[in-house]
Amino acid sequence: MKKLFFLLLFCSVAVGSFAQQKPTELDKSPMDMSYWPKDYPILKMSGKSKDLPTARLIYGRPQKNGRVIFGGINKYNEVWRLGANEATEIEFFKNVKIGGKAVAKGRYTLYCIPQENKWTMIISKDNYCWGSFIYDPKKDLLRTDINVEKNTDTIEALTMYFEETTNGANLIMMWDDVKATLPIGL
Repeated sequence: MKKLFFLLLFCSVAVGSFAQQKPTELDKSPMDMSYWPKDYPILKMSGKSKDLPTARLIYGRPQKNGRVIFGGINKYNEVWRLGANEATEIEFFKNVKIGGKAVAKGRYTLYCIPQENKWTMIISKDNYCWGSFIYDPKKDLLRTDINVEKNTDTIEALTMYFEETTNGANLIMMWDDVKATLPIGL
């Protein structure tokens, strides 16, 4: 009986020590989320919105940290995950139009091919990707080119947000001294 007691005690202590995990380190590129309409969670909690949002964007926010971003760590003419860590996810809760093409409501991965004067934006059906390391162009839903412009201010952390327009919204993307705008129609 004593042997059984000590065996059970040993097993419970061993299992308990293996089950405890250390917390992860603070990520250098924190995850962020942007909604269309702006402040959707606050609108929902305050009862000012009964509907689902039109879109939600989830992305990692890398920092400039004195680096050359475009043409440097993000090479021109190469696929970029449009953020850090996980590939950027965009979810549409309504059907939208991007680059004149219909995009059905659903969840997608957003990629970009930066160039000096334009970006090629890619909406991919391949979800659950880490970065752009296994990017598969066969899973592209659409590609569209957008113009980029130079900012007068330097943006330290990649920043993305929706800005409503009369017929939809623009997804604004800013980092370093670059600003890109992806028009999204309803």
